Amino acid sequence: MSYETILAEQSDGILRLTLNRPEKLNAWTYRMAAELTDAIEKANADDDVIAMVVTGTGRGFCAGADIEDVFKTQAEGGDVGGGSGRRRDWVKLVRESKPMVAAINGAAIGVGLTQVLAMDYLIAGSGAKLSARFIKMGLVPELASSHYLGLRCGFGQANRLMLTGCTISAEEAARIGLVDEVVAPDALLEAATDMARQMGENPQAALKMVKTLVTENFSEGDTDLVQKREMEALATCYASAEHKEAIAAFMEKRPPDFKRARQDA
Repeated sequence: MSYETILAEQSDGILRLTLNRPEKLNAWTYRMAAELTDAIEKANADDDVIAMVVTGTGRGFCAGADIEDVFKTQAEGGDVGGGSGRRRDWVKLVRESKPMVAAINGAAIGVGLTQVLAMDYLIAGSGAKLSARFIKMGLVPELASSHYLGLRCGFGQANRLMLTGCTISAEEAARIGLVDEVVAPDALLEAATDMARQMGENPQAALKMVKTLVTENFSEGDTDLVQKREMEALATCYASAEHKEAIAAFMEKRPPDFKRARQDA
């Protein structure tokens, strides 16, 4: 697939995906979703990629769905697909992917915010604004955000964000747990890349299983089931080439080479 609305750049194992419609503050379209999905699927299949960073071009991260291209066309019964073909479950894709870090460089509104909530770590640049303002458009939250907003910032704050549609600063978002960290704008990409690398340098098979356990167990009240899932994943890990490489590297007092271990296996 050729990309019209995003940029995909790989460097030293980190794939940077940049939303690239700066003239519209990177407003979301179905075409953008399809391109992101394609790029993420390719990264997951590429052993040279260990993690991903998602950011935006220009002044905004993503100002929400494109009102004209999506909402207006949709309301008039037009085609909003933009030749994007099949549509995949975005939240499932994010949770099943290699580590993903969001570098929120400006306004993250509506779907601009909800598309990153299931990612593994959210870093915002100071001055960024965030809003789940669906109620202002007579809509409800999507992309499992009515779940993830509560997980990230608690019942009361999630209700405030969803029922008022208020816009908050990056600093307030960090205070209530909506984002994990706030840094100066000129340090944003470096901080996001560093975090992605810290995650992605670990054994890939175990990373995927940890993400699955977090997805399944975070809201699970049955601790017997939680432990059952963990023990099943551990049994798989114990037999993995990456675990054996970690042991060998420790015994031989050298850095582990997990990529070589995967390839040799």
